Amino acid sequence: MEVSALGLGCMGMSFSYGPPKDKQEMTALLHAAVDRGITFFDTAEVYGPFTNEDLVGEALAPFLRSWSR
Repeated sequence: MEVSALGLGCMGMSFSYGPPKDKQEMTALLHAAVDRGITFFDTAEVYGPFTNEDLVGEALAPFLRSWSR
């Protein structure tokens, strides 16, 4: 599997930098990143734990089949 040279850091979506952000807004942001060719999303267990992975996973689920080909 290859990922894009540029990535999106997802820490601020659910951890640090103030309260967690709106889930719908972060989903729209993740979808916009995919539309622009981003396929590398940086997250970590410590951002929740697992809250950030759940957010990113749910938002990117519609794209997973096309990326696995």
